[in-house]
Amino acid sequence: QLQLVESGGDLVQPGGSLRLSCAASGFALSSYSVGWFRQAPGKERERISCINRSGVNRYYADSVRARFTVFRDNGKNMVYLQMDNLKPEDTAVYHCAVNFVDASCSMPNQEFVFGSGDQGTQVTVSS
Repeated sequence: QLQLVESGGDLVQPGGSLRLSCAASGFALSSYSVGWFRQAPGKERERISCINRSGVNRYYADSVRARFTVFRDNGKNMVYLQMDNLKPEDTAVYHCAVNFVDASCSMPNQEFVFGSGDQGTQVTVSS
């Protein structure tokens, strides 16, 4: 089974920062592109960021561009999402997912695979 574990979510005030982590077990996360998704209550899941296998190419949704930064540490088999200047509309459950098709971020969302039993990590932005 694919094991991906997200962590780092918390309750934070508007304007605050959080760093989310995505850890994999059983396979080398460094071999694949990784996307970050989020789902707010009553809304569809959306891809907000992606980093390709090498870490050179990064994608951001308009809603988070210039506030969020995705990066990876292939030596630690980890991918991170640094979130700055958080807003109440960033409140959601955040998930990471892996694209096993190729090393890019150009694949459609349905090509990204979520971990078995993935629960994500809750980010709540509120004063």
